[in-house]
Amino acid sequence: MRPLPAEASLAEIQRYVAEMELERGFADSTVLEQSLKLGEEYGELCKAIRKSSGLSIEAGSATGNVDAELADILIYLCAIANRLDTDLDQALRAKERVNETRVWDEAPREPATTEHPV
Repeated sequence: MRPLPAEASLAEIQRYVAEMELERGFADSTVLEQSLKLGEEYGELCKAIRKSSGLSIEAGSATGNVDAELADILIYLCAIANRLDTDLDQALRAKERVNETRVWDEAPREPATTEHPV
C-alpha cells in the first residue's frame, strides 16, 4: 500500500482509508459497525484527554494518547463517509457556508470549581 502523502488533502485521506480498509480486510464492515466503533474511539479519546489533563482514570486501564485517538476517529469518520458515498471535503465546505451565516449568543458561564459531582 502506498504511504499517505505528508500534505494529503481531506479527499486524499478519505481515498487512503478506502484503500487501507480493502487491504486490511475491513471493507465489509457495515455503517452501523463502523459507527459503533467510532463511538468507542470517542470514548477512548475522552479517556486520553482525562489522562493528559491530570484527571483520574481507572487503575490499569489501557489508555492511548490524544493524537492517536484523534487519528482513529478520523479513520472511522472517513470509513463511514465512504460507505455512505459522502465526500467529506464537499460536506465540510457546504456545512461551513451554512455555519458562516449563523449567529450564536454566548451563554453565561458558571465559575469553574474543583469539585466534581458524584
